[in-house]
Amino acid sequence: RKHNFAIVDEIDSCLIDEARTPLVISGAAEDKTMQYIAVDKLIKNLKQTDFDLDEKEKNILLTNEGIDNVEKIFSDAGILKNNNFYDPENLHLVHHVNQALRANYLFENGRDYIVKDNEIIIIDEQTGRQLPGRRFGDGLHQSLEAKEKIEVKAENQTLASITYQNFFKLYDKLAGCTGTAQTESAEFFEIYNLPVLQIPTNKEMIRNDLNDQIFRTGLEKDNAIIQKIKECNEIGQPLLVFTSSINKSEHYSNLLEKEKIKHIVLNAKNHEKEAEIIANAGKTNSVIITTSISGRGVDIKLGGQDQSEKEDVKKRGGLFVIGTERMESRRVDNQARGRSGRQGDEGSSIFFVSLEDDLMRLFGSETMNSMLEKLGLKDGESIDHPWINKAIERAQQKVEARNFDIRKTLIKFDNVLNDQRHVIFEQRKNVIDGKEKENYSDIFLEEVLDNLKRQKILHEKSPNSKEFPNTIKQILGKSIENDELDNILNSDLKVMEKTIKDKFTKNREERNNLLGVEQGNEIEKRILVQIIDQNWKSHIQYLEQLRQVIGLRSYGQRDPLVEYKKEAFILFENLLGKLKTDLVTMLLNLRIIEKDDSQTKTSDNIKNDPKCLLVKNKEGKISRNERCEATGKKFKNCCGAL
Repeated sequence: RKHNFAIVDEIDSCLIDEARTPLVISGAAEDKTMQYIAVDKLIKNLKQTDFDLDEKEKNILLTNEGIDNVEKIFSDAGILKNNNFYDPENLHLVHHVNQALRANYLFENGRDYIVKDNEIIIIDEQTGRQLPGRRFGDGLHQSLEAKEKIEVKAENQTLASITYQNFFKLYDKLAGCTGTAQTESAEFFEIYNLPVLQIPTNKEMIRNDLNDQIFRTGLEKDNAIIQKIKECNEIGQPLLVFTSSINKSEHYSNLLEKEKIKHIVLNAKNHEKEAEIIANAGKTNSVIITTSISGRGVDIKLGGQDQSEKEDVKKRGGLFVIGTERMESRRVDNQARGRSGRQGDEGSSIFFVSLEDDLMRLFGSETMNSMLEKLGLKDGESIDHPWINKAIERAQQKVEARNFDIRKTLIKFDNVLNDQRHVIFEQRKNVIDGKEKENYSDIFLEEVLDNLKRQKILHEKSPNSKEFPNTIKQILGKSIENDELDNILNSDLKVMEKTIKDKFTKNREERNNLLGVEQGNEIEKRILVQIIDQNWKSHIQYLEQLRQVIGLRSYGQRDPLVEYKKEAFILFENLLGKLKTDLVTMLLNLRIIEKDDSQTKTSDNIKNDPKCLLVKNKEGKISRNERCEATGKKFKNCCGAL
């Protein structure tokens, strides 16, 4: 049915956070598992100077020294051809090496993924939740499996792909709800044409949002966080401590254990208990260390389920939310703060930041760093000033703008594919529903013949060219003998057209006589759908590869998007032409063969053959693995094969 309307819960998470990667349906590809394992072992021999790491862009590149070392390592292992890493014959190695570098030096166990039941489980970078069943694409998941020394599963290839943006834009009506959309209102309107309406809170919000505490080093920040937790815990105030990853949550858990402070850790490793843990987060003396996983959309009740305890917790200041660092998005920070002060309850929130945090290290301004140095902060001292809060907000806005650009670029490129997707899927749907007014095979035959006529005219001008004879031979295949082929090549256009049409019609009539007209048409329809699917799958692969390299055109002062549109259009024209040629070729060469029962030895014949000494199983059926009494061999090797 059509996409009529969608109402999306936590719409910012779905339409903004998730929208950096497209939705993909994948299927099995060629098995290259041993290559991933071999390359991973070799990559671990590289030195730090062999590659440049760009954490900001999540990219890693070999240096000149690294390329020399890779060539030496791979040559010694006997897997490098022509002693040149970038030789065309070694392109598959280049791909494996790039993904192995990313897996080993950019992706971290406990931050980007966890290993559970001998499987790599992706961790959602925004929510901190597990994403079972999802796999990184383009061989990265296999590289991570090789890195962690677990079973490397076969690589997948894309069968169908669409961005979140283009998928949700299919709906006639789109709406949603979330507590944190205001900071992304511009993107909602620009991409989805969705205005953001801010609904006032049910009760006045009285939460005390304290200024950030800024420290020079991570160690000083950690000491201040533990001190703050101890202060709140001593007066019985419930605490919710937010961290950016599983590893960080376990780091703060270890620090609290040293201080003998009783606490619970909630992260993707024990997310099954989330509801139970969050239900008690507002109780006296509760200390929960968590990733951004906890309690989205949940009202944390002060005093937990015990309402008599509620007033006591209110007097202690309500729920105190501590952020151990600023996240890349202001929305994620707002979600953390929003766990406290719900429904007009008392509460407080504070973020602790150090110049060694990822956000400050990668996106913080030099001005802030130099200013803190000039102030001459002593060990353990922090700055608490609204100006610093603004500077941190600007750093977050930089990241948000960068992520918005990634999503905008993604949708611009996907729009090219989207137009083609609509044409192909509409045609496929019409074939399946039988809505076409004429038979597609007849229409395609006419177009293929027109193309052949054009090729024949060109061939007559250049008779030594092999293009036209090869095309004719490929299309007609085994449906003609060599002398017939010569006649077609030497005949005029009308004779050629009539000969091919007659063969096409004769083949169809033979099928219809054997199967009936309805079944004959059904076979043509199924063949066309299969041809569409196979060719579309290959087309997506071509476009994915084109997308990866098209950025290089910018070095020649060309717009990669314009170049991509041109190349994609040519590829699509080729695709449509190939669909038509493939269908006509298949139908010209298709033969329906009747099964001759007299020549087929069925299991019943063998079973009743007195010469066969096979012992029947309890059900009286033949099993390929049962043994013959006479020879002791298995049936498949002795008396015949089922």
